[in-house]
Order: sequence, then C-alpha cells, then structure tokens
Amino acid sequence: MPHVPLHSFMSDGGTQLSVLRDGSADLSFVRLPVEREGLNVIPLYEEQPVVVAPKGHEISVFEEVALEDLAAETFLDADGLGGPEMALQVVASGAGLLILPMSVARHFNVKDTVARRLTGAPTTEIALAWPSDATDEVIEEFIGIVRGRTAQSSRQPSAQLEKPKKEPKPDRRGTAAKKPKVAQRYAPNPDKGRGRGSRKKGRR
Repeated sequence: MPHVPLHSFMSDGGTQLSVLRDGSADLSFVRLPVEREGLNVIPLYEEQPVVVAPKGHEISVFEEVALEDLAAETFLDADGLGGPEMALQVVASGAGLLILPMSVARHFNVKDTVARRLTGAPTTEIALAWPSDATDEVIEEFIGIVRGRTAQSSRQPSAQLEKPKKEPKPDRRGTAAKKPKVAQRYAPNPDKGRGRGSRKKGRR
C-alpha cells in the first residue's frame, strides 16, 4: 500500500500498551503477557533468549549455552537497572550476565559484550495488539498482511472491492464469418456426366 504513510517507533515494556490507549499508535507489537482489556491480540511467534556477557567471557567460545551451566554466574535485572540499554552497559563493565530476548540484544549491541543463544530458559512470545473498537480498513489490511494473507485473499478488505465487469466478447457469428456452403466450396465438374465422346475437340 504505497499510498499509505507508515511511521514506526520503539516502545519499551512499560509503554507498549499505553501508546495504544492514548492514540499514539494504531497497532503495537507487544511482548506477552499483557493486559488484554479493550484490545485485540494476535500471538505471532516465540523469540529465542540469549545470554549477554562481557567480552572475553568463556561463553564466547560456544555457539549456544545451557542455563544450567551458568548456575554459578551473577545475573542482572534489566528493569532494575533502568532498561536493557543501561543493563548492557553494566554487563560490559564485568558486573554480571544478562538474559534478554535476541532482538533486544541485537538492537542495542553494546560494545565490549558478547551474546550467545541460551537453552533451558523460557522463550518470550511476540503478538500484535490494537484497540478492539478500531474499524479502519487500512488497519484491517495491515493485520491481514501480518497474519500471512495475500492481496488476493478473500478476507482482505482490498480484495473485497468490486472488480470491474469485463466487456462482453464481440459476436463473431456475423454474416462475414459464416462458413461457405459446400456448393460454393467445391465447384461442380463441368465434364461430369458428358461421357468420353462429349468432350470438345480442339483443332489439330
């Protein structure tokens, strides 16, 4: 939909719903669980957690790490440190490790830290949320695209618009297109029925 302007911005866990309630956003990608009162919520996918450690930590030699193998480590609380970005700065100082959703760790990507996939830890689920009283067709179109519908899907608002009727094909059965009769196709043989003696003789 190139004619519809799309503006996106980031919101943290505390504002992912408030932007919908105060009208700052029409839709919000949220991290479940959330308070669903007055909202429509569609779960989309689960996100893999990662563990973030200071650069040079022993986890850097592995592609993924099991949570049980980090039982002796000190873990930091991102919310208690003012959010993921501030918490990652603390990790870089060597004060402890941090567990974050993969997309969050990739977004901030603080220098002097290393992140590895973490197994044995709960995943987080991402969903799309919007006010339940929203009736805008553009929003419905966006929701359909996020859910995997194509432009030809019968449930897409754009596909439900009445298509122009095709012009009827011209009648090609006119007189000009009629097949010639057999008598016109095959001219009668002028010598038929005359016999051998009736053929005209030319001069020698």
